[in-house]
Amino acid sequence: MTSQNVKVGLVQSVYAGSPAAMLDHTGGMIERAVAEGAKIVCLQEVFAMPYPCQSEDHRNFDFAEPLDGPTVQRMQLLAKRWECVIVVPMFERRAPGVYHNSVVVVECDGTIAGVYRKMHIPDDPLFYEKFYFTPGDLGFKPIQTRYGKLGVGICWDQWFPEAARLFALAGAEILIYPTAIGWILEEKDEFGAGQRDAWQTAMRAHAIANGLWLVAPNRVGIEGEIEFWGSSFIASPRGEMVAQGGDQESEVLCVECNLGEIDVVRTHWPFLRDRRIDAYDGLLKRWID
Repeated sequence: MTSQNVKVGLVQSVYAGSPAAMLDHTGGMIERAVAEGAKIVCLQEVFAMPYPCQSEDHRNFDFAEPLDGPTVQRMQLLAKRWECVIVVPMFERRAPGVYHNSVVVVECDGTIAGVYRKMHIPDDPLFYEKFYFTPGDLGFKPIQTRYGKLGVGICWDQWFPEAARLFALAGAEILIYPTAIGWILEEKDEFGAGQRDAWQTAMRAHAIANGLWLVAPNRVGIEGEIEFWGSSFIASPRGEMVAQGGDQESEVLCVECNLGEIDVVRTHWPFLRDRRIDAYDGLLKRWID
């Protein structure tokens, strides 16, 4: 494990109205994070476009790009200019009829450090993601960068402890979950507080169970019938909420993460030491009948 301190920044943004405007807006937010000392900057799920999955509309496929498309190229220029790692979520057009919800991790010299494709694909009211996204095929493999080894999942992945554990077992130092989650407007009054609390609690549990830093940048603002609740946060390996954004405005949050704390926490809470790997065969079953 790395013993260095690294400042991590996250960006939560209201959609700016068009992909071009969103790229300009996000560039300014990344510059703010870098000015605060951030060496790793994390963006929200499919950051450069409106969230497409409130309806099953074939026109939304026009927002997709190849991994080397204009969105990633723009972020490569910024990463090289400011010598920072940028976690870039995007709608990937891989092949005719094969589209993914993906993240490209851009190294601080502008090269591509790695790619992750969302593994768990939901299908819920106003989150009709199975219509658009093919399940990922790259597994839960951390991505090594100059400033740390990143376990990058995407949104729905953040609810699955198995994914977080596999990232941790492969050496991840920071778990990162770019997110687009919010309240369905007609449900907010009744369920809103509990939904947001569950979202944060699930990820704080991943931080604790694996002894890792955790970063969750979420969309913010009203799009269609969803009010994205922002509330982006960074949690320590002890699960402490070190920083949290609001639920209405675009924001940049930056936190100094001491990667040396990973070993300290894991030797005090030795969950990895005490795992009974000889007794977990049932995890490979859908249900134990």
